[in-house]
Amino acid sequence: MPVVWLIAVTAAVRLVFGAAVGLGIDESYMVAAGRTLHWGYFDHPPLAWWLSAGAAKLTGSEAAIVVRLPFIALFAASTWLMYRLTAELFSPAAGCWAAVALNLAPVLGVTTGSWVLPDGPLVASLLAATLCFVRALETRGWHLWLGAGVAAGCALLSKYSAALVLAGAVIALLTQRGHRQWLARPQPYVAAAVVLLLFAPVLVWNTEHEWASFAFQADRATASRFNPLGPFESFGGTALYLLPWIWLPLIIEFVRGLRAGPRDAKRWLLCCLAAPPVLLFPLVALWSRAGQFHWAVPGYVFLFPLLGERLSQWRPSLSRLWLRASAALICMGLLAVAAEVRWNWIGLIRRGQDPGLQAVDWTPMRAALQSRGLLGAPIGALNWPDAGKIGYALRGDPPVICLNPDAREFRFGQVARPPGDILIIVPGRASAEPTLFKSVETLPPLSVDLPGRTVEFALFIGHGLQRWPP
Repeated sequence: MPVVWLIAVTAAVRLVFGAAVGLGIDESYMVAAGRTLHWGYFDHPPLAWWLSAGAAKLTGSEAAIVVRLPFIALFAASTWLMYRLTAELFSPAAGCWAAVALNLAPVLGVTTGSWVLPDGPLVASLLAATLCFVRALETRGWHLWLGAGVAAGCALLSKYSAALVLAGAVIALLTQRGHRQWLARPQPYVAAAVVLLLFAPVLVWNTEHEWASFAFQADRATASRFNPLGPFESFGGTALYLLPWIWLPLIIEFVRGLRAGPRDAKRWLLCCLAAPPVLLFPLVALWSRAGQFHWAVPGYVFLFPLLGERLSQWRPSLSRLWLRASAALICMGLLAVAAEVRWNWIGLIRRGQDPGLQAVDWTPMRAALQSRGLLGAPIGALNWPDAGKIGYALRGDPPVICLNPDAREFRFGQVARPPGDILIIVPGRASAEPTLFKSVETLPPLSVDLPGRTVEFALFIGHGLQRWPP
């Protein structure tokens, strides 16, 4: 079966790429700050944190490929679920093409498909919930409604924005005459109760932590200034993340589905699921500059079945050309990124620039600090990205604290006031000494040999911490 070969080949590519490239900033942060299991975390619900921490605890290793394994496996499941969902709605041929297109979109096939991020479990859970939902609408089987509830609960345990897609399912039930009857039956309400039951620990954690996670996410949508170009920037950024020749057909199919309306039940359902994220985040960009282009992507996932059905109707020669050109571009991009991370070729051409450093693990830092006898004191970082990279490199011993009001999840792992002096590590050449201390002692910089480059870190000893938390 073609989809099985697709899953096997793409999973193998992700395994190789995941082993060749170190953890990014967000990944290092999630692994370092998420070593202790909780019912909730500052940035997101806990499922992605549990997956990376669980893989590390089961194997005894925090190597990049190890903590990425659950996410690679989940995207293999997402590929299969996309195939099954599209085949259920349209045809097996459309299912194959939808699964192929899903893997060709970089923000899905690369980042969601392998990185330690909440998007991996989010996409897999949403697809599983939708497949159960589609089948449940055609039968009274309680197991399908319960399956939809469990999968939807897992989606909410992955990322709060799952609520937008779930709201789309409610809109589909309300607007389709043939399915509205379900609102008078107990199954949807029992499924909703299962969702709330699974999500309840996150609510409890937030009540115990002053609703910190909800407040953080809500603050991103607050008004900063009117930006009339915001929606265009949002759509344009998402188009680049998905690839323009994938994004544009998705939008065309979305508009066609909306124009057809509820009379085309299958397309309308997919458009209802997609519409809240696809339309809301560009709208928020009118007044907020905190938005990120990948936020709307989970909505676009539900347009891929429509694209798969359209691709299955193209001339075979045109479909194959589209596939080969897209796959070749993705492969060249992966090779370029892996080469930059390993050999720093951009830095060799343009000195002073090193974009690959974000995907290089700083693990040799531990040996460098140990050789200078500097591993005894607690380690301080001046922001949460540095705290994540340093904390991952040092494997949690000694502990790393974030000396910044915006400490993210580190805020809840460093409640006690650090005793004694603190060794402060700053990447590059620090232009000023850290504050918060009665006095600061400057040490000779630390040189760390990383793949393809030698990176210098400024070192300070902070004496007498004056304010805690910062």
